[in-house]
Amino acid sequence: MQIVEQVGALLVGAIPTAALFILLVLAYQFLIQSPLTATLKKRRALTLGAMEDARKAIEQAENRTAEYAARLRQARAEVYKLREERLKQWSQERDAALDTARKAAGQRVNQAAAQVEAEAAQARQAIQASAAELAQQALRAVLPAPAGGSR
Repeated sequence: MQIVEQVGALLVGAIPTAALFILLVLAYQFLIQSPLTATLKKRRALTLGAMEDARKAIEQAENRTAEYAARLRQARAEVYKLREERLKQWSQERDAALDTARKAAGQRVNQAAAQVEAEAAQARQAIQASAAELAQQALRAVLPAPAGGSR
């Protein structure tokens, strides 16, 4: 029994120590552990949020880069198309100018040919008219004039 009384006395003496220990554990839990856990959760959330924001920013930058590259390709295609259209237009204008020049040259050639033909016709008429007169002169020179003649 003495042992039981000694254990009982020890337990009674240990009650303030146990109560103080429980009080310290509760104080630790509320004053240190809870705020520390909350701070760590916030930090983790902020870190994960920042990482997610960074991933989104990288994705947006890649999308914008792809969009700019597509716009650049489209702009280059439009410039190339406009260049081809201008070259085609200039070629058509050059062909039209050459056609006009050819027609004008053809008309001048035709006019010159007509003028040469007209001059040739006049020369033939002049030759025919002078041929009859020359034939008369040749006849008069070769044949003597008749004695009672008429002239």
